[in-house]
Formats: sequence, structure tokens, C-alpha cells
Amino acid sequence: MAKTALFSHERLEKNGLLMLVLVLLTISIGGIVEIVPLYTIETTIERVKGVRPYTPLEQVGRNIYIREGCYACHSQQIRPFRDEVERYGHYSLAAESMYDHPFQWGSKRTGPDLARVGGKYSNEWHVVHMIDPRAVVPESVMPAYPFLADKLIRTDDIAGHLVALRRVGVPYTDEMIAEAKADLLAQADPEGDHAALQARYPKAVVGDFDGDPKRLTEMDALVAYMQMLGTLVDFSAHDLDDLRQ
Repeated sequence: MAKTALFSHERLEKNGLLMLVLVLLTISIGGIVEIVPLYTIETTIERVKGVRPYTPLEQVGRNIYIREGCYACHSQQIRPFRDEVERYGHYSLAAESMYDHPFQWGSKRTGPDLARVGGKYSNEWHVVHMIDPRAVVPESVMPAYPFLADKLIRTDDIAGHLVALRRVGVPYTDEMIAEAKADLLAQADPEGDHAALQARYPKAVVGDFDGDPKRLTEMDALVAYMQMLGTLVDFSAHDLDDLRQ
């Protein structure tokens, strides 16, 4: 029996065409197993109260976060272990990342996990940290990003960006898309229409983020995104069963 199996394996290794067909078949099966569940994500991820799509400003900030490679040193995944929960807060839920494209889970941490960083520091702290990380964290090895405070963000393409995200499953409404530019400007404007913004995006953090309300910069967007992380779900007031929808 062993000699027969060895002989069959030897024939397979020597037949390049057969080996290619079997490899492609194996890859196809693996791909189907990984891809098909993505089309049922609405039913496989349990909904949790408070989770919403990102505001236009938060979405721009998230794009900057990804562009600058922040994910390479900061995960957004608190694992369900005692030491993780005691340090960072309630463990991460899949529903918190259901509108992320791509998600920011992972285990690489040169710096701390950021899944619950929202509200932990002031806007001013975040701005100083981005401009000169060692001014607030002397042992930090993080590079400085002072240019974020000078680079203005685009506002003319944000509606199209939300339309694209809606096509991949993010539930932006027609109203959200129509008001995207207005919401983008209002969130970082101390005198903006915050009532309308927060009606569409509950718990959106509003006001001047970078210290200069006359300009809308990438620093505004990134800080707005950071200040939102981990704030949408109220774990302190309910247990997990109460949060499920």
C-alpha cells in the first residue's frame, strides 16, 4: 500500500500539467471558502448598537491613517485576554469594523493599540504628538508628521467617495451623500451646523481639531478619526447581550 502511494505521488510530481491543474483546483477551493462568506457579511456579523458609518471627515482621516502606514505599528484589535482588556479596554467586536475597507485589525504593535483611543487625549495632545511625538512621549520611535497641519484636504470629491463605499456595503443614505461636503466642513468648524451632522452621525466629535478653525487640514481629519475610535459603543452602560440588535 505504501509503495503504491509513493508511486502515485512520484507520478504526480513528474507530470507538470497534472500538478498545475491540481494546484489551481486547490487554490480555487481555498479562494471560494474565503470569498463566499464576504457576501453574507450582513448575516454573519452580529449588529451592535451605536456602530455607524464614518462621517466624511472621519473617513478622510482614516484614509490618511492608512496612507501614512499607521497600521504598521498600531493595531486596532483588543484581544479577549485579561492583560489586553485591563490595558486597553473592552475587547474588540467584529461589528465595530464592519464598515472598514480595509479593516485595521492585527497584532503588530510598535506603539499601543488604538481601538479605544478616542477621548483618551485632547485634540491638542494629538496635534503635538503628530508634529513632535517625543514632546509628549519621550521614548517614542514614531516619525513626525508636521506636514499634516499644513496640507489642506480636498472637499470636492467626498460625495463620490461615499458613493463608492456604498457600493461595497456601507449604508450611506442619499441624504448623507448629498450633505457630504457640508458635513465635512461643519465637523471641524466651531460655528458649523453640528445638529444636522450629529443627527446623521450620532456621537460625532465636533469643533476645531488642529488649532486653526480657518483651515481644514489633514491634521483635522486625522484627529477627528482618532477621537472617534472606540467611542461609538457604550460598553460601560450595558453588557454585551444588551448591545446586540
